[in-house]
Amino acid sequence: MDALVQRRRRVLLLLGLLLPIAALLALGLGPLTWQTCVADATLRRVVVEIRLPRVLLALLAGACFSLGGLAAQTLFRNPLASPYVIGISHGAATGAALALLAASPAAAWLLVPLTGTLAGLLVTALTLVLALRLAEAAGAGLILAGIAISAFFAALTAGLLYLAGEKLAALVFWLMGGLTHAGWHEPLTLLPITVLGLFWMQRLAPALNVWLTGERSAADLGVETTRLRLHLVALIGLLTSVTVSLCGVIGFVGLIVPHIFRRLLGADHRWLVPASAAGGALLLLVADTLVRTFAFRGELPVGVLTALLGGPFFLWLLLRRNNTAGTP
Repeated sequence: MDALVQRRRRVLLLLGLLLPIAALLALGLGPLTWQTCVADATLRRVVVEIRLPRVLLALLAGACFSLGGLAAQTLFRNPLASPYVIGISHGAATGAALALLAASPAAAWLLVPLTGTLAGLLVTALTLVLALRLAEAAGAGLILAGIAISAFFAALTAGLLYLAGEKLAALVFWLMGGLTHAGWHEPLTLLPITVLGLFWMQRLAPALNVWLTGERSAADLGVETTRLRLHLVALIGLLTSVTVSLCGVIGFVGLIVPHIFRRLLGADHRWLVPASAAGGALLLLVADTLVRTFAFRGELPVGVLTALLGGPFFLWLLLRRNNTAGTP
């Protein structure tokens, strides 16, 4: 059997083993131990009503962020692309924040994810148009367009924060990315989106492999490139925007995970899609468990930890690409 195939199978098997172990540890870690929770019926409800939905939301959100990042990197054929880097997360956050401030509590559960999704789709399309107009969809034009869009929506969000009033503290924490207020509504809302995105990308995997050879080559080999691009834009917008609208801006998961597994498993999306989904779920669950367990003076938003990890990783990618480009 080919060594690469064996490595792919071992990686997927390892991910399949680590995910339930990490989930069980996350359920048991905290001020209330497993022994305490098993002995007390009231405390058992803490696990079922507080920890379990939070663990499920971390798994689903991590998978969605990672799949969205994989779709962005494939669409632009650029390992530096991710919904966070190119501004989609900030656009979705602005739309969701606007709905959060304007809607009544009774309508917020529907308007926040809906507005965030629409704003994220709009920013996705805008980024794609700008990158293509710059004729650098796979190069610096994408990053520059994303920086400009992120700055614009960051300014809008700052204005919303100024007008937030008594909702300021909650909105700031939400914009930093956190799972503290997770209930059963959030994971149940995100579950069908995650399943849809996973199966959607898995079905597109053969066409995505051909797409990486170049748009003209893909068209010559029978891929409907315009339709495939629309599929990817819809996937990026849907996965990222709904997730951001439910748990805030959690950056760099969609950049780190697909890049790592692309280096480990190669560029075959039939393996990359499930590995990225599982890896993103594992990364966000571990990060959230760390910030929840080792909180000293209040809980650190998990988006802060992922940004601390992702910032240096992004700089390393830039330096590596620059060194590679400069090699004769």
